[in-house]
Amino acid sequence: MSLGDEHQASGGYGGTGQTRTRLPEGGGDVYGGARRGGRTSSSRSLVTVVGVVVLLIAAIAFANRGGDDSPEATGTTDKPETSATAPSGERPVKAVAGGIPTGYAHDEQGAQSAAANYSVALGSADMFDKARRHEIVSTVYAPDVAAARLTDLDKAYSSEGFLTNIGLDKNGRAPAGQTFVSRVVPVGTKVTASSADSATVEVWYTSLFGLSGENSTNPVTESWYTTTYQLKWVDNDWKVTDFQQKDGPVPVGRDQRASTADDMTKAVEEYGGFTYAR
Repeated sequence: MSLGDEHQASGGYGGTGQTRTRLPEGGGDVYGGARRGGRTSSSRSLVTVVGVVVLLIAAIAFANRGGDDSPEATGTTDKPETSATAPSGERPVKAVAGGIPTGYAHDEQGAQSAAANYSVALGSADMFDKARRHEIVSTVYAPDVAAARLTDLDKAYSSEGFLTNIGLDKNGRAPAGQTFVSRVVPVGTKVTASSADSATVEVWYTSLFGLSGENSTNPVTESWYTTTYQLKWVDNDWKVTDFQQKDGPVPVGRDQRASTADDMTKAVEEYGGFTYAR
């Protein structure tokens, strides 16, 4: 299955029909770009762009083929209790490999923290740079799996057709005056299975993907997914061995005005990401 096929099968945002976005003052296109041609052209751009994070995950999928320390709940007891996101109580994660936090606690909370941080790395713009991609994959995947992935991942992420569809050149760079945005923002995690040396963790997240800047025909959009990671304990840390992704849960979008190209670019450049721990 090609990357395009994977995208079409996933549906991207197209099937939600719920998110409403107001354009900037003056009624112009988002980012003031040269988007023309009415609904048909917009729909075509939507098919190409809005599910791009699916393509990021699909690129990896392409390669893949071949103790509770939270405060006690307060209030009435007729509702299910939920645990707040908080440090696990184990030693903090201080090690870093390839810019990615490593050295997680050997428990369920450590597995959740690992899955969340690995999601951020695997969904980042760094995956479009060969050197950084190798560094990320070697860090988050189990050694026996990583070795088998690199060649196929290089092929997937260097495909000129794929890069052209998302507005990048053959080297994975954005056009002059535009900023390439690819971010995953975890919202929550859940362990669905675990043993002494393995864990299955679901990560629910929102993602931002597109090109910010004047004349961008692929403006930054958001989407929602849940990825299930299979992790195993290797060399005193949690590592990925496999994953599956699905759409949603998708919240109803508010009627908010889309930011200008300048505001979006500044936000991307000025607001850094986080290290996640549970």
